[in-house]
Amino acid sequence: MNAGASVVLVAYMTGDSLFPSIDSALAQPEVAEVVVVDNGSTPEDAARLAAQASATPRLRLVTGQGNVGFARGANLGAGAAGGDLLVFLNPDAFLGPGGVTALAEALAGRPSPSLAGARILNSDGTEQRGGRRGEVTPLSTLLSLSTLARRVPGLRRFEVHLEDEPTPGQVIEAPTVSGACFAMRRADFEALGGFDEGYFLHVEDIDLCWRVRQAGGQVVFQPAAEVIHVGHTSRANPLRVEYAKGCGLARFFRKRARTPAGVAAAWALGPFIVAAAVVRPVLWRLSGPPA
Repeated sequence: MNAGASVVLVAYMTGDSLFPSIDSALAQPEVAEVVVVDNGSTPEDAARLAAQASATPRLRLVTGQGNVGFARGANLGAGAAGGDLLVFLNPDAFLGPGGVTALAEALAGRPSPSLAGARILNSDGTEQRGGRRGEVTPLSTLLSLSTLARRVPGLRRFEVHLEDEPTPGQVIEAPTVSGACFAMRRADFEALGGFDEGYFLHVEDIDLCWRVRQAGGQVVFQPAAEVIHVGHTSRANPLRVEYAKGCGLARFFRKRARTPAGVAAAWALGPFIVAAAVVRPVLWRLSGPPA
C-alpha cells in the first residue's frame, strides 16, 4: 500500500478516447499509478496498451480475464492497485487539473464509508445528465427514463437528475453521483466488499452509493473536481448496453425493497423499466444521443 492515489479504468472496446483518458490520469501528480483492466480491446488497442505499459512505470495492465463486466473488472483493478485512495474513472472520461486532489479533499474528515463524486461535464462544458442525482426509486426512474418527469409539469418532482440546478460553490451531500469518476478510501471500498458483481454493466455505481448511505456514511458531490465525459464512444451495441442498464435498475430495486409491497412493486415495474431503457437507442437514432 502507499499514500498515493490509484486510478482504476475498465476498458472494453472503448475506442479513441481510451488513451487520452489514461494520459489525463497520469498527468495528476497525486496519482501513484493508473491500473487499466482490459476486458476486451481490438488487437491494435491491446498492442498499444501493452507498449505504453512497458514504457510507463506508473501504468499497470490487468488482462486475460475476458469481458467479465464493469463491476467485476473494477474490483479486479482495485485489488491490483496499491494506493490508499481509489479513483474510478471511465475510459471515455478525462480528469481536469487538480481533480484527484479535490476528490481527496472532499473525503477528508468524513465518516467511513464515504464516496466523493466529480462534476461530470459534456464536451461543451455544460454539466452532464446523471452526474448528481436524487434518490433513485422505481417511480422516479420510470418517469425519468420516459422523459415524462421533464415534459409534464406536475411530475417534475420525480426527476432525479439535478444538473439543471445551480452548481454549488462547495462540497455538498447528494444521494447519488456518477460512476464516471468518483473516489473512495481503499479501506471504505474494501469494508463494503467493493462493487456488487451481480451487475454486469451500469447501476453498480447507484448501488454503491446506496450501500454507502445504508452503512451510515456520506455520498458527496465535489464541484471542484471537473471531468469531461465524452460518452457513447464504445463500439459495443447500444441496445445491449441499454438492456444491461434496464436489467441492472430492475435488479437494484428488487435488492433494496424492504417490504412485501415494495418487492411486488419492484417486480411489477421491472419490465417497464427495462423497456424504457431499451427504447432510448431508437430515439437517439431519430434525435441524437442526450446531452
